[in-house]
Amino acid sequence: MAGAPLITNDAVVFGILMGLLALVFYTSGLDIKWVKKFYSVVPAILLCYFIPALLNTFSIISGEKSALYGMASRYLLPASLVLLTIGIDMKSLRRLGGKAVLIFFAGTVGVIIGGPVALAITGTVFPESLYFEGEETWRGLATIAGSWIGGGANQAAMLEVFGSGKSLFGQMIAVDVLIGNIWTGVLLYGITKNKRINAWLRADDRSIVELEKRVEQMRLEQTVHKAAVKEWIQVLGIAFAFTALSHLAGDWLAPWFAANIPESASYSLTSTFFWIVIIATTLGMFASFTPLRKLEQYGASDLGTVFLYVLVATIGMNMNLKALVNSPVFFITGIIWMLIHISILLVVAKWIKAPYFFVAVGSQANIGGAASAPVVAGFFNKFLAPVGVLLAVLGYAVGTYGAYISGLLMQAVFQFLR
Repeated sequence: MAGAPLITNDAVVFGILMGLLALVFYTSGLDIKWVKKFYSVVPAILLCYFIPALLNTFSIISGEKSALYGMASRYLLPASLVLLTIGIDMKSLRRLGGKAVLIFFAGTVGVIIGGPVALAITGTVFPESLYFEGEETWRGLATIAGSWIGGGANQAAMLEVFGSGKSLFGQMIAVDVLIGNIWTGVLLYGITKNKRINAWLRADDRSIVELEKRVEQMRLEQTVHKAAVKEWIQVLGIAFAFTALSHLAGDWLAPWFAANIPESASYSLTSTFFWIVIIATTLGMFASFTPLRKLEQYGASDLGTVFLYVLVATIGMNMNLKALVNSPVFFITGIIWMLIHISILLVVAKWIKAPYFFVAVGSQANIGGAASAPVVAGFFNKFLAPVGVLLAVLGYAVGTYGAYISGLLMQAVFQFLR
């Protein structure tokens, strides 16, 4: 079959991904001058993301045909959220203040108005882009707004509300995934330049610095314990037991809401994945107030971070760089849209002197949702992953409303330009 990947066995693909992760981290630790210089420019996390993307792009492996992302997002992500939250200092998290929420909503506004403005620009320069195979393009673009404010459930809601055809929707999925994933990579790269960006923003990051110091002190107090096999089994047992409970509850709650309160789909309450992420995080947070918190002494958060790196690799293998050549005007629209989102974020961040952490996590909570916002937050500090989850939940709540407004604005732009 044309375009079939060279390797289709997921056991082999998983071995390749893990081998790549091992190679990246081994080489990043080498005491060689040119290697150190290379990794000072190209961080390890970026390679963990883009090397699998290149393998997918050139059909060595296929993210579409692989079940690995489903495994990582459904099993490893909730387990990592449990492990990252089980040792968290909740009192310190509350001290982060309201800037995180303000930045999140700035990103939301950027998505809402970015779509209509981007459509107005490309529709004026390329009038033919207003239609795709006889269908009005704005209907498909509205589904991207749903994804970039909330998530898959909000995107599906916009698909039903505005009635995009399958062919057009397929093009929009490509724009959504590619532009969104590239931006995730940029955000991850920005973490390595955190201090420079904060200096440019004139950011007041005292709350985050204080939290990091408290976390570091807690870690120093807890590193006296060396994990043995029984401790590792306990750590993994709790992580996946809580993951199982999250799935069990999600498998019951999502259908119940769908059957009894169908309008709750607007809040993603009919999404099983929504409940899995929320319940896993909640269980981890509750456990942090119990004796289970001692599991952090045996490296619970370190293991959670390993799971996140595996997730990053599987996210990368779903990215196809060749998609840029198909209907490039749609990708131009997506790029302009994303630049508007970024510009508003940075203007507001500079105005309120918000640190890059809030910018990156607030943006990713919009664009990437619950699957990747905690990843970005976790790479700042593994104990901050719940901030990404909480903001992503906020995105689920407002995603349908924001996307609906954006869709109506794009419809108005289309009617004006046609």
